[in-house]
Amino acid sequence: MREYSFIIAAGGQGTRLGGRKQFMTLAGRELWRWSADNAAVTEGVREIILVIPQGETLTPEWPHDVPLRVVNGGSERALSVLNGLNAATCDYVMVHDAARPFATGELFRRLMDAVSEDAGVVPVLPVSDALKRIEGGTGKVSCVDRDGLYITQTPQVFPRMRLIEAVRDFPSAKDEAEAWCNSGHVLRHVDGERMNFKVTVGDDMTIARALAERRITRTGLGWDVHRLVPGRRLILGGVRIESPLGLLGHSDADVLTHALMDAVLGGAGLPDIGTLFPASDDRYHDADSLGLMREVMRLVNAEGWTVEFADAVITAQVPRLNKHREEIVQSLSQFFQVNLKFKSAEGLDDSGRGMCMTCRAVATLGRVIE
Repeated sequence: MREYSFIIAAGGQGTRLGGRKQFMTLAGRELWRWSADNAAVTEGVREIILVIPQGETLTPEWPHDVPLRVVNGGSERALSVLNGLNAATCDYVMVHDAARPFATGELFRRLMDAVSEDAGVVPVLPVSDALKRIEGGTGKVSCVDRDGLYITQTPQVFPRMRLIEAVRDFPSAKDEAEAWCNSGHVLRHVDGERMNFKVTVGDDMTIARALAERRITRTGLGWDVHRLVPGRRLILGGVRIESPLGLLGHSDADVLTHALMDAVLGGAGLPDIGTLFPASDDRYHDADSLGLMREVMRLVNAEGWTVEFADAVITAQVPRLNKHREEIVQSLSQFFQVNLKFKSAEGLDDSGRGMCMTCRAVATLGRVIE
């Protein structure tokens, strides 16, 4: 499987918007964070490179497992992108404008499927408006045929080393695709997304804020149970817990992550984990539940949903778990914010007699109304 560096170009001055738009807040998150958070849960993305204006520093809080590196840009876009490319380590790169907050994981995956060793790929949309050309000086208006014309979006995806050469050779190109084409390389395309517009002027930010705040929310419920037996590992939220008893199951039997996955899937109106990852399928024998959670997040994000918050209760008589709470919450924070509680069943049922462990979870999801 190919591995990708996701480069976010956030080194501009944003003069048309009256300031550095990439750091403006949109529904509680800086503009660049929207695509960064989305890329961090996209399978195949191994690192995120944030290119910020030269001379500035930034140390953002970053809850994801995928590493984030911040590098300074240059005086021009090409120099900023080159700095990001040189900081990247993967063979393939996705270069994205920080000012396009609504690009989806589904678009990322279409691009990743289309790129190859000798061909870059860009998302495009057909021009739908009538076009006119206004001549400078005279103000003369003439019509332009729009047939065959497309607008280009980001992210744009390329083999990294070839793109470095192209950008160095054509530093005045308007985007990486232009430098790539000028170098004589093959450029392919996939369908872009209408929502993936660029925030450039004040009206764009007004529209973006209206979209981000015009959301619907739904709640999903998850529940899971696994037997406690000797000779099995005890894993909760991806964290190994020292215990003479572990949870029995086809996968790693992470009862907490399983309940959270079902809660998230339920909120998105998707099938449960028993349907998606059946115990009858040997691919999921001893499967890492955090890996399954990444697949769940991919499916949920592809439907346009984001997980805003989750709450979970684990019921277990043994072992005592409170001292592990912070580590478990930190492990799960790569996906979303989780509140976690531990309860004893006071010896009243199978969990109270130390025979099993149960978990109940609730997740709140949000989606922009289209």
